[in-house]
Amino acid sequence: MREAVNRQRAAVFFDRDGVLNIDHGYVAEPERLEWIPGARRAVARLNAAGVLAIVVTNQSGVGRGMFDAAAVDAFHASMQQALARDGAHIDAFYVCPFHAEAKVAAFRHPDHPDRKPNPGMILRAMADWDIDPARAVLVGDKDSDLEAARRAGIAGLFFPGGDLADFLANLALTK
Repeated sequence: MREAVNRQRAAVFFDRDGVLNIDHGYVAEPERLEWIPGARRAVARLNAAGVLAIVVTNQSGVGRGMFDAAAVDAFHASMQQALARDGAHIDAFYVCPFHAEAKVAAFRHPDHPDRKPNPGMILRAMADWDIDPARAVLVGDKDSDLEAARRAGIAGLFFPGGDLADFLANLALTK
């Protein structure tokens, strides 16, 4: 009798600011992109191992009227361009512009399901990409990131800073 093969995919979910790029506070301009040491190498390793690399990021600066969604998209395009130079890529970006105190009415919500610590972005990505929760982990630098992972039923890793590739070197999701 043959063993059933799990066809669902493995994934690493990344918070963006403070994990992939230095958090300078409400960063949306591509010229302000400054990578966390080892972040590009970490993403390249995941890509090479067939593990999805997905960003789930609260971007309340959109709701606060500090920049628009197009600026966030341009920032992400700049990240992809830099990663491409290393033969790497982010598979998907999930962005939550909602905030309880948003100045832009369309983005004002008291507790949006996508805004971490809520798990909406993670759950949507897991469905969109057919991700196996047992082979998924979120890497974040805030308690709200880890709580979102817990609520989504996946592991959460607190990234304290340093070299991201070194931090993830022993992560085993491909088995």
